[in-house]
Amino acid sequence: MVLGTAGPKKVIKAAATTGKSARYYPADDIAVPKHSRKTPKPTKVRESIIPGTVLIILAGRFRGKRAVCLKALPSGLLLISGPYKINGIPLRRVNQAYVIATSTKVNVSGVDVSAISDEFFARAENTGKDAEEEFFEGENKAAIVSDERKAAQKAVDAKLLKAVEKVPMLKGYLNSKFSLKRGDRPHNMVF
Repeated sequence: MVLGTAGPKKVIKAAATTGKSARYYPADDIAVPKHSRKTPKPTKVRESIIPGTVLIILAGRFRGKRAVCLKALPSGLLLISGPYKINGIPLRRVNQAYVIATSTKVNVSGVDVSAISDEFFARAENTGKDAEEEFFEGENKAAIVSDERKAAQKAVDAKLLKAVEKVPMLKGYLNSKFSLKRGDRPHNMVF
């Protein structure tokens, strides 16, 4: 026993080793998963982004265009639509970091998007030799839009177009592109 200021403690000795190391080592490193105590939290959507808010898209294929936010998906992404007939933006998912919320709002209470979720946008995987051969051939075939997506787009656009036409000059606003010119200060702008 060792006596100290905190009271008596037992001294534990380390076990003696034989000095030999294992003769077999695996050729590959065996991945041992690390335990994480973090629990996934749902993504918070900015207060300025609510269903019906007109958004300016900052990145991607449709950068500079305006679209209407329909809802926030469970993954934290936003479901948006142009509508497609006005500015060519289909039903899409967008990260809220790549949009600017404007003060313009559209009443989208009549638009039913309850059936559209993250699974709606899942890609069908091609497996087997056909997919591998197509990959190495290098032909870029145009993506084929499924009939389910076309039907969903038409259903959403029909209701959304009615809501857009009720607001004067909103159709032209959604069709116009957003851009900055020399001397514009975006941090001082009110959208």
